[in-house]
Amino acid sequence: MRAVTTLSVLVLGAGGIGHAVVTSLDTGIGRVDPFRDMKNRPEAGHGTNILLVGTDGRDRITPAEKQRYRLGGEGCRCTDTIMLVHISADRKRASMVSLPRDSYAEIPEHTDPAGKHHAKHPVKLNAAYAEGGPQLTVRTVEHMTGVKVDHYLEVDFTSFMRTVDAVGGVTICTAKPIKDAYTGLALTAGTHEMNGGQALQYVRSRHVDGASDLGRMQRQQRFMAALIDRATSEGVLLNPVRFQEVLTSVLSSVRADEGFRAQEMLALAKAMRGFKAASSEFTSVPVTNASFPVKGLGSTVRWDPVKSKKLFRALREDKPLAPYVPRSTSRKKLVEVSPQQIRVQVYNGTRVHGLGARVDAALRATGFRASGTPQNWARRDVTRTIVWFDPRWDRSARSLATALPGAELRPVPRQGATLKVTAGANFTGVVPVRAEDAYQGEFGVVTGDQVICT
Repeated sequence: MRAVTTLSVLVLGAGGIGHAVVTSLDTGIGRVDPFRDMKNRPEAGHGTNILLVGTDGRDRITPAEKQRYRLGGEGCRCTDTIMLVHISADRKRASMVSLPRDSYAEIPEHTDPAGKHHAKHPVKLNAAYAEGGPQLTVRTVEHMTGVKVDHYLEVDFTSFMRTVDAVGGVTICTAKPIKDAYTGLALTAGTHEMNGGQALQYVRSRHVDGASDLGRMQRQQRFMAALIDRATSEGVLLNPVRFQEVLTSVLSSVRADEGFRAQEMLALAKAMRGFKAASSEFTSVPVTNASFPVKGLGSTVRWDPVKSKKLFRALREDKPLAPYVPRSTSRKKLVEVSPQQIRVQVYNGTRVHGLGARVDAALRATGFRASGTPQNWARRDVTRTIVWFDPRWDRSARSLATALPGAELRPVPRQGATLKVTAGANFTGVVPVRAEDAYQGEFGVVTGDQVICT
């Protein structure tokens, strides 16, 4: 592997992707100037910050693709996805923060391309692009986050699909069936291989559950982790010919700032050649109200003023958002709700001394929020472990029962958020589980290896 890596780097640097190829790649990149005449910008921190913007552009999509993937209609000239990507100074970590497109934002005072002056005014974040394109989008994001944007990268529907197809597709898994009549997405529970069009349906779906845009951002983060995993596990970064093919496909349909040239992208890829899914971390801006009404705007997303400032300060200071060592997710069963979000009170339903303490400790070791103070059940002849739950927390109950093989689910109306476990004689141990919406730390950060299919 060392020999292959060394050879690939030498080939990339000394002719495999030589000057002529780099030049041709540069000519294929659409150019924008998002930093023109910008003043009073945040101070630069450590590392590199890239504002990744996904627009709803669909002009270059074929009629067959439009029909198959439900991409008809006119684009709104707005951002469908906004993500702030931070590459650490040592090139060993990427932190990706999703910014809800319906975030309450205040557009800075500006003059539009037609020469008309606009005073500062409130909008939803994705409207900044419609009003002033990339430049106003960058200004608004910098104003809201205090993070200086070093580079701007814009991807439309076409470039998204071509990117996925160029790396050979992505693998997505889901703990439950998901369906969205608007995008045509229809997945059974399990693992799915997706091409570019199918992946686009997956990341665009907003009508899968009540989480709407926040749930969609989680799916976008799982997609990004899957894309990184495919690109690194398939050796794309180690194979100069394959790498060139992928870059040619990707860069021919994106827009970037003038300073983010093919040479800079190649240098960044070389420096990150040891990158893996575990090297990436994902989160969304902490919010206090996901449905805050604003006159003239409708429902908006309000950021948490304290936690969001702390999150963006960590980016500026080049600190990990998840200060823990990622654990292997292999052999963990997939569940709907993260163990870290489930409170549990354990009871010993047998005459086996210390069984309650063993169950409580095993659940806490797996991530469940067990109380640490197990108690004895009124009956001591329970043969089968029971999970008692309020029907309003049925998803949490199913996730907990998955970790307790042979457990029986019993609903108890108005029990509340804390689940109860009566350990029975059939208890053999706790099975490690992981969730699609795995929650870690103060900012709800997950690493790529925690959300990809295993």
